[in-house]
Amino acid sequence: MKKKFIYRVLSLVVIIITGATVSCKKYLTESPVASVGTAAAFSNVASATEAVLGVYAKLSGDQGYGIRLSMYYTVDQDEMIGPANNAAPDGDRRDIARYEATSTNAQLELPWENLYTGIERANICIKYIPLMAAYTSGSATDQAALKRLYGEVLTLRAQFYFELIRNWGDVPTPYVPSADQPTLYIPRTNRDATYDHILGDLLTAESLVPWRTTVASDERITLGAVKGLRARIALFRGGYSLRNSTGTMSRNADYLTYYKMANSECADLLARRDQHTLNTSFQNLFQNNIDAHKIDPSGEVIFEVAMGGGSGVADSKLGYYDGPKVNSLGNASITATPTYFYAFDPNDLRRDVTIAPYYVNLDGTKVLQPMVGKAGGAGLISGKFRRDWITNPSIAPTNLVQYFGINWPILRFADVLLMFAETDNEINNGPSAAAISAFNEVRLRGFGGNAILANTAATPTTHDAFFTVIVDERSFELGGEGTRKYDLIRWNLLNSKIASTRANLTLMLNKQAPYNNLPQSMYYLNSSQTLVYSNSLYAPTPAATPSGYTKVAWVSSLTAAYITNVAQLFTANHSELLPIPQVTLQSDPVLTQNPGY
Repeated sequence: MKKKFIYRVLSLVVIIITGATVSCKKYLTESPVASVGTAAAFSNVASATEAVLGVYAKLSGDQGYGIRLSMYYTVDQDEMIGPANNAAPDGDRRDIARYEATSTNAQLELPWENLYTGIERANICIKYIPLMAAYTSGSATDQAALKRLYGEVLTLRAQFYFELIRNWGDVPTPYVPSADQPTLYIPRTNRDATYDHILGDLLTAESLVPWRTTVASDERITLGAVKGLRARIALFRGGYSLRNSTGTMSRNADYLTYYKMANSECADLLARRDQHTLNTSFQNLFQNNIDAHKIDPSGEVIFEVAMGGGSGVADSKLGYYDGPKVNSLGNASITATPTYFYAFDPNDLRRDVTIAPYYVNLDGTKVLQPMVGKAGGAGLISGKFRRDWITNPSIAPTNLVQYFGINWPILRFADVLLMFAETDNEINNGPSAAAISAFNEVRLRGFGGNAILANTAATPTTHDAFFTVIVDERSFELGGEGTRKYDLIRWNLLNSKIASTRANLTLMLNKQAPYNNLPQSMYYLNSSQTLVYSNSLYAPTPAATPSGYTKVAWVSSLTAAYITNVAQLFTANHSELLPIPQVTLQSDPVLTQNPGY
């Protein structure tokens, strides 16, 4: 069982009030469950640890990565589609997926405020932990513990700001507690300056936070997470983004400086396989570790959000909102595009982990779903977090609970390998042998270690061709983990990928090449605990239904309405950012709205 360190003491989390400052700016105001003075909160290692756990707590729950940041904001793109994939926008979470969100959308305000609450808590800890006597003159054990805590809150604040930037662009950036602010009316800060600040913070944290194997095994941040997050943020600092000042997508001329930074951090991690490496099995990583509530022994999951408690405050709906329904329970709200399903090589084992096109009956037998479901669910369901894989403990098929305690993996070692390969290719205008090796390591595992099936011998050696396979491989490896939309934005490919997805879906609908030989229907074995097909996924449907099998619409379930609803209202140089919540704009007169909202 995972050691849920973060939530083991969550009931004791200290929310500190540092002064009597009253703010009309709701997103910088803390509503405490319990309050103590800072002298008591930072009087010893134990109480300081509880304060830092309060910072961690803002990663989880409904307003964090429990559902909204992980599953509402990360769709639609070329791989995963948000709720009700055959239905029009709804003024709520479907609007976010279809790129029709307005500033009054109810799903924007609380996540925004939650991120700033995390920043406020982090700022308090960042101020007071170094002022503790034990930080500089305590025992060696206390000094090490406090320095780790300080590094952790620097890293957590960096993650909160990173999430704000990639969703809203230039945002206000307080680095001190609200009580120390001369004014709580804070304008936007240019994201480059914010990126540089948090990249510097992460560099500081690297000297404070220990490696994974030197401390207790739990979900707290260790050095690999700091380095990996710094690499990721550096890539975004060097990537394209929708600029508030110009209203257009662009990247800075010095982008290679940040690619080199990312490459260096990834190289450091690649050199420490004793700390982090790939799990030998892609499926086991999810089924037997993440979904089984176990710490991955290989350290592939470098940074994860601990979930627990069975409520929207600190848990997640992973496996309920996004996985296959079990006994008609669940939402099955995140589905793969048919073109994504067929982009996988038939021998790529990752497809049937990432995508689960079935529901589960009360007795555990599987029911194949149409390739495209009707409004409200079904289809090619996102499958990495699925109820029928959850163990330790298992969830009974009759249990009405919606929170399963499944952690959200923010960063995996596979991502580090692919970031190393990508940055090496850019820096050297073509991949080195080390970049090709890193790329092939990820791809090879996806094919169960079979180099011939993975075709690793054909890995491109020129810049443009290698970049193309990196774009594809990141999707095959990281599908359904919330990275794709933001990857496409930093490459300035989101618009073109959405357009090509719609075009290819139209070819599929019209039975045109390369989709002209796909089955219009599939036959699956009745009353089976495993999904067994009678006919090929890559050949026309046989005329007769074989005995013991049920016929289900496959490509024939695809409709023009579905194609229209894929990222339906995406507009380039606009939809790459969300609108700032209206309540925030009303409370901060110096804050301006994002382009086009």
